[in-house]
Amino acid sequence: MLNNILVALDGSEISERVIQTLENLALSKDAKVILCHVFPTPESEMELPADRPQPESPTFSYFHIEKQLQSYQEKLSVTSELEMVTGDPAEEIIRLANIYKTDLIIIGSRGLIGMKRIVQGSVSSQVVEEANCSVLVIKPR
Repeated sequence: MLNNILVALDGSEISERVIQTLENLALSKDAKVILCHVFPTPESEMELPADRPQPESPTFSYFHIEKQLQSYQEKLSVTSELEMVTGDPAEEIIRLANIYKTDLIIIGSRGLIGMKRIVQGSVSSQVVEEANCSVLVIKPR
């Protein structure tokens, strides 16, 4: 029985698929869903190449993500909470899963392959490897 589910959302197009998958699960009325977003630490933002578009202001980004999470939350028929934290995405997702004693983590995959996966890393792969619960990875179409 799935009582606590952590849903990791990154604000990308795959977030919609993650939410659709969550909605398709048969959850008990006692289930609790934690919608989370991890903002990268300033150190990791400094590693972005100069030719890559820079993220918008942190304040704008925070409110945009908060509104997006709230809109997802309103659609849920079960109890839910929002968690917005800063840090290493995989580590923070695992930390939150441990705090909430989740039975399942649902996370999207960017579908990186080859050198991109090696250079940029894979949050979903790290979560699958290190989580203490089951992980459902939603891949891009």
